[in-house]
Amino acid sequence: MNLDTIISIIEFILALGTIILLHELGHFIIGRLCKIDVEEFGIGYPPRLFKLFTWKGTLFTLNWIPFGGFCRFKGEEEPENNGGLASANKWAKLGTFLGGPFMNLILASVLFAFVISQIGSPQTNIIEVKEVVTGSPAAFAGLSAGDIILEANSQKVISADLLTTITHQNLGKEITLLIEHSNQQVKIQITPRVNPPDGEGPMGVTLGYPIQTINFFQAVPNGLQTTVQIGEQLLMLPIMLIRGQVDTSQARLISPLGIYDIYAQVRTEGTQSPNYDPKIGFLNIVSFFGMISAALGFSNLLPIPALDGGHILFILPEIFLNKKVPAKFENMVQSIGFTVLLVIMAYVFIQDFINPVILPK
Repeated sequence: MNLDTIISIIEFILALGTIILLHELGHFIIGRLCKIDVEEFGIGYPPRLFKLFTWKGTLFTLNWIPFGGFCRFKGEEEPENNGGLASANKWAKLGTFLGGPFMNLILASVLFAFVISQIGSPQTNIIEVKEVVTGSPAAFAGLSAGDIILEANSQKVISADLLTTITHQNLGKEITLLIEHSNQQVKIQITPRVNPPDGEGPMGVTLGYPIQTINFFQAVPNGLQTTVQIGEQLLMLPIMLIRGQVDTSQARLISPLGIYDIYAQVRTEGTQSPNYDPKIGFLNIVSFFGMISAALGFSNLLPIPALDGGHILFILPEIFLNKKVPAKFENMVQSIGFTVLLVIMAYVFIQDFINPVILPK
């Protein structure tokens, strides 16, 4: 194992551990705000290295395994224990279990906002010509890289999809484009090809969006939107699998080992290129951990025993029917779910060891 691999492993453990620790901190903050007693908040996993300090009845500890952390509430499985988690009112419990996933989603949004503030935000309502193929209809019509397409056949172009639709409706027919060229508006005529060469398209252009420079605070809405889009993709994944739109190999469960394999590939991607930009490499890593944080947040909301969503599932009858699920039954289901989860995690870890995750090129 070389030095670079050791460094990458340390970086990964610290980064993923921080994401998990912030998840637990979310539980802690909301729990304390709801006046639920916390017995211990641990940085890393036991065995305990030493006690740090005690704050408002909570013991803060540093533990030997430097990966994540934990938040141990008073009376987690004892509804008769006053001041504990199990005896808290339904809204306090709901907020406490939501606190961890929401902290991950907030972290993901912040990381994405940071990346967007560094690379800029695409103006998706403005269509820019990025590249013109030599000898194509676009080249003969006088289009050049940097031109902005404003209208097509007197119809305002507000998206690349709309321009594509108009183009395919007029294959072999002349189209009038209103473009902005060198800060001047010019009308040109172009005839999209019926049978263009592979990879060129009817007009022979590559389209994109102008990039607008924005600061971090301006990028926050974009960061939130990116996080929401990840949630939508995870929600649609089972449907896409059923429809055959996603290959099963691309939707496999992965363990921390599999996540590290992906991280190692993201970390080294493009480093052999003479045009490699270390800043872009760093931003790719930040985006990667933003996606991991978002995935952790959303997956923890799934109604699966032992996950936060599984605990929330048992609170719903109390919220909507004003009836508590018997503590013994809930504890039994959570214990069984935790055991099953451990077995699945062990199986997934073995699979990631035997068949490492490789990103598509």
